[in-house]
Amino acid sequence: MITPDATISSVRVVLPFHLKNLAKTNSSEVTVEVVGCVTSGSILDALEARYPVLSGTIRDHVTHKRRPLLRFFTCEQDFSHEPPDTLLPPAVASGVEPFLIVGAVAGG
Repeated sequence: MITPDATISSVRVVLPFHLKNLAKTNSSEVTVEVVGCVTSGSILDALEARYPVLSGTIRDHVTHKRRPLLRFFTCEQDFSHEPPDTLLPPAVASGVEPFLIVGAVAGG
């Protein structure tokens, strides 16, 4: 339940090609409404609520740990290994900077 004084942030999320197709969206960038603190966990909760087909593709269903071949970036920083409840920069919460979900690339 959303309380009347809860902060709602409109967060921009950039999806990699395969997740964009799975979500059946025409744009690589989607907007989700995050209630409360803007963290990678709260963004993923909002993203999975809006696009249920993405549930389990970005993070494990049970442990909620990030899938190994996906990375999270914002404001030119890698947030992939930060705890999911780490606050993201205010520029993400204000919609100035997007939260990027990037498919990891291996090789040399």
